[in-house]
Amino acid sequence: MSTSISQQSTYSISDLSKEFDITTRSIRFYEDQGLIKPKRRGQTRIYSLKDRVRLKLILRGKRLGFSLAETRRLFELYDADKTSTTQLNTMLELVHEKKAALQQQMDDIKVVLMELNSAEQQCRDALETASK
Repeated sequence: MSTSISQQSTYSISDLSKEFDITTRSIRFYEDQGLIKPKRRGQTRIYSLKDRVRLKLILRGKRLGFSLAETRRLFELYDADKTSTTQLNTMLELVHEKKAALQQQMDDIKVVLMELNSAEQQCRDALETASK
């Protein structure tokens, strides 16, 4: 019986690359940024379950619009306070900031769409007048 990738205790860079559908270069970048810290056996990187979980959180944060600096901050808070109370409060603050920024973007988009609709109508009206 084979062990699924999520039940392993160590992972190769290619295991994680395939699981998360990202390049090995991306994984090495996150390592260079200090977000994951694989052990090494010679030139081979050996990723732990903690590294796998962190990679998953990095990618989830990226999808939600968090910067790597914000993700690093959350990791540092967790490492300093394993009860994660501080981390959760910080996460709530970051979520609130992201939601506010997205709401502002939506408002800005609505204004631009109204301006484009107006410009479009002015062009149609001018074309209709010119063709008479």
